[in-house]
Amino acid sequence: MYSGELARLAGVSTDTLRYYERRHLLPVAPRSASGYRLFPPDAVARLRLIRAALSIGFSVSELTAIFGERDSGGAPCSRVRALAADKLAAIEEQLRDLRSRRRELKTTLAEWDRLLGQTPRGHRAGLLEAFAVTHPTSRRQARAAALAGGNHQRKRQQ
Repeated sequence: MYSGELARLAGVSTDTLRYYERRHLLPVAPRSASGYRLFPPDAVARLRLIRAALSIGFSVSELTAIFGERDSGGAPCSRVRALAADKLAAIEEQLRDLRSRRRELKTTLAEWDRLLGQTPRGHRAGLLEAFAVTHPTSRRQARAAALAGGNHQRKRQQ
């Protein structure tokens, strides 16, 4: 089948087909006498597999290596499983980070509500400034700077 038909059946653009072909996700398609790419019918299934793998976090580079091994007769199943486990671990870490940020933002909003309640109408409450002082990263940086300054002072005194 021609590129346009394959792209339509798989729900991708012809540019995507060419990109996948350049990246060796799709085998190089033979050309017709007039120079058009001719893809075999199983290319639709391959494209759906590529799209599914990309949607769960596999990269084009990872898929290139996996398909290269698979197309040459290998069985990359253990590698695929390990990569998927790594992706799950990364997602778990992102979720922990998001939960932490959510807690921090809830705390910040509660503090800002308190500050706004104490600020006369039409006056600045200094919300961002208060955030910079209370934000955990700012506190860590301030502590590190104080320690570095203290160490610097101690070195000068010696």
